[in-house]
Amino acid sequence: MSKLYIVPTPIGNLEDITIRAINVLKSVDVILAEDTRTSGFLLKRYEISKPLISHHKFNEHRASQQIVDRIKAGQTIALISDAGTPAISDPGFFLVKHCLDNDIEVECLPGATAFVPALVNSGLPNERFCFEGFIPQKKGRQSKLNELAEEQRTMIFYESPHRLVKTLTQFAEIMGEDRKASVSREITKLYEENVRGTLTELIAHFSAKTVKGEIVIVVGGKEIEKKKKKEYIKKDRI
Repeated sequence: MSKLYIVPTPIGNLEDITIRAINVLKSVDVILAEDTRTSGFLLKRYEISKPLISHHKFNEHRASQQIVDRIKAGQTIALISDAGTPAISDPGFFLVKHCLDNDIEVECLPGATAFVPALVNSGLPNERFCFEGFIPQKKGRQSKLNELAEEQRTMIFYESPHRLVKTLTQFAEIMGEDRKASVSREITKLYEENVRGTLTELIAHFSAKTVKGEIVIVVGGKEIEKKKKKEYIKKDRI
C-alpha cells in the first residue's frame, strides 16, 4: 500500500540509524531529501540506491501536491532531513498535514533527534519538559523570553553557534544568572561536548572559545518557593 514514511537519520554518527530505517529506505520508490548531497553520503554508506528529490523549506509548499499525486498514483515515498527527525525544527510538518488532509497514510519511524540525549545529559528534571526549538530572532523574541521566564518545566532550545553566547546572556538577564542550564554541542560526533552549570558559568565558558557545531540548550524551569510548592502539591493531589 502506498504511503509516506517519515524516516529519522543520524544527527552525527552514521551508525545511529535503525535497521528498519535502512530497510524502509531500500524499499520505497522515491526519497525526499532536505539536501540531496548531504543525504547522498548516508545512502551510499548503506548501499541505498533510490531516486532523490530535493524537499526543503523553500519548496515544500509548492511541491507537496506533486508528492500527494505521486502517492495516490501508487508510489511509496520516504522523507528524510539532513539530520534527525523530519518536522522537528526541520521541513516536514506541511507535507505530513497535506498528506493527512488527502487521506494518505503517514508512518513515522522512531529514531534520532538531538534534544532527547541533550535533555538526559543535562541532569535537569526531565519528567516534564517543553521543547521550544529555535526562538524568534527579532519579532516576538522579547515577549517570548519574558513568557518563558515563568515556565516551571525544563526548557529545550536549538541555537546556532554564533548566537549561543548572546542567547545565554539574554536568558541570564531575564531568567536570572543563577538559573541552572546545560549546553550540548556536536552530539554523537567526535568532539561532543556537554557543559553544565549556571547561566553565568556557561556564558564564561563559551565566551572564551570559538563555538562550532549544532547546539542544544537545556534550561531548568523556574523553581516554586517552598511554601507555594507545598500548596501546589496539595492542590495537585485534590
